[in-house]
Amino acid sequence: MARVLIVGAGLTGSACAALLRKEVSAPLYLAVWDTAGDSGGRMTTACSPHNPRCTADLGAQYITCTPHYAQKHQTFYDELLARGILKPLSSPIEGMMMKEGDCNFVAPQGISSVVQHYLKKSGAEVYFRRCVTHINLRNDRWEVTKEAGSPEEFDVVVLTMPVPQILQLQGDVVNLISECQRQQLESVSYSSRYALGLFYEAGTKIDVPWAGQYITSNPCIRFISIDNKKRDIESSEVGPSLVIHTTVPFGLTYLEHSIEDVQELILQQLENVLPGLPRPVATKCQKWRHSQVVNAAANCPGQMTLHLKPLLVCGGDGFTQSNFDGCIASALCVVEALKTHM
Repeated sequence: MARVLIVGAGLTGSACAALLRKEVSAPLYLAVWDTAGDSGGRMTTACSPHNPRCTADLGAQYITCTPHYAQKHQTFYDELLARGILKPLSSPIEGMMMKEGDCNFVAPQGISSVVQHYLKKSGAEVYFRRCVTHINLRNDRWEVTKEAGSPEEFDVVVLTMPVPQILQLQGDVVNLISECQRQQLESVSYSSRYALGLFYEAGTKIDVPWAGQYITSNPCIRFISIDNKKRDIESSEVGPSLVIHTTVPFGLTYLEHSIEDVQELILQQLENVLPGLPRPVATKCQKWRHSQVVNAAANCPGQMTLHLKPLLVCGGDGFTQSNFDGCIASALCVVEALKTHM
């Protein structure tokens, strides 16, 4: 039985796992490792420590489907809509740029539920807090070393983490990447930003006429969402949650500052934008060092195959674009590469 490791439990990694299970008829041992404490990657949903039903999407806020991808990825959208994992965005988002024919969707149970759906469908063994440090060749297999615990061997390895993290890997993988591939990988760049989630007690009122708002006049804050209102899940038993996304220049300026200091700066600016907000019972500040791809890898549509025997493939939005369809497109390309050579 072939042993396959997917590194990264975000959308690309989870979709890869589900597609592999569906497309490959031979028996597979499928493992997904992620350095974080939960699945989702940049489609993460945080919970209030006081009430797990009070949640906030700290990464992707909603999914925009263009007419092109509505057709190309129809089966993916149809399945997620039929299962209630996605539903049309019906709440008002002020300042949203809409193009003709586009549809927007939200995830009622939080955006990470999309990733959890694919992981469950894959039947993979999923492990968190596993940070891969070295990949070495051992008798035509990959020996994968993590920060803690013994190395493990796999026949196929798929890397779906942000490209700069791929370039940080040690071991034989360093010399297996050709000079041309290294240049392509080093050309991938990302924007950086922070997200702040504020969680409130049940019964708290945040009296604004919108569910989300794009801000153009503040140096720190770019987007605010009343997250439960955005997902249309207001309840008398669950308090509201509020999400703030910073501007990219702010994220870059304060990238190496402490989370505590950054949170205080965001809260100060929030008082200017929405004065008199009630005091939250909990907060969660998230640094997105690799937020959205600015420049994707050139001439690598969807994936890059670093080694054939044994197979080592990279995928993710660094090879497409930073949205739902970019990740699905990459997962499809990765699985096609694996099917061709497995």
